[in-house]
Amino acid sequence: MNDPAAEFNIRKLCILQHTEAEFLGLLEDHFEGRNIRFSYQRPFTVGGEVPESPKDHDGLIILPGGPYGVVSGHLLPSFSAELRLARAFLAQELPVMGFGLGATILAIAAGGGAEESPLQFQVETAIRTDENALAGKMPEQFPLAIYGRDRTVLPEDARILATTKDGRPLVFSINDNCLGFAGHPGMKSGMAEDLIMEFAQTPPDTANTLSHLREKQHEIASALSEMMKGITRITNLM
Repeated sequence: MNDPAAEFNIRKLCILQHTEAEFLGLLEDHFEGRNIRFSYQRPFTVGGEVPESPKDHDGLIILPGGPYGVVSGHLLPSFSAELRLARAFLAQELPVMGFGLGATILAIAAGGGAEESPLQFQVETAIRTDENALAGKMPEQFPLAIYGRDRTVLPEDARILATTKDGRPLVFSINDNCLGFAGHPGMKSGMAEDLIMEFAQTPPDTANTLSHLREKQHEIASALSEMMKGITRITNLM
């Protein structure tokens, strides 16, 4: 029997999730509205595994990891398997998107690395460095919620798309069709609240940052709506 998804060229994404609290967030509605399917893989659950190959998927999204790190703190247990999978997607020239910890895994898979950095929770202002970023659909400035530890070291061929005011990279691309965000571009305030309750280790000053995130929720949603037009274009998901 023919696969209906293949017949109508429906794209399917593999989503690697690391905590109960962190999921696609605001991105879910955008993918569903574009008829892009996605399946969560939860290696942190009993019986959960990381797929061995990109089989039956057109792209990979690696979500943040709460307090987990790759070079410090509580190390991500599924790191090696996720790194192999990211490299397999890259080898087949399939799009990979990484948020937070996921962006670090993407960078390492492409030849970059990671540096130790303490657990943090903040809402940064991302400043676009290239007017053609995301096919011209990245706003000049937008809020980006960051919850995680360790700092991404970009591979030499990475293209920086947005930075902090002091020039620290926040968004980058690799191979033109892969994207890394230092935080979660679709984070909801409830996700951060659940993260704080899910783990004993929490970043400093969570109350003030949560309040700031709630204030920025509309701006985050508006920026994502525009960026999704470019994201789906450069990743060939539409």
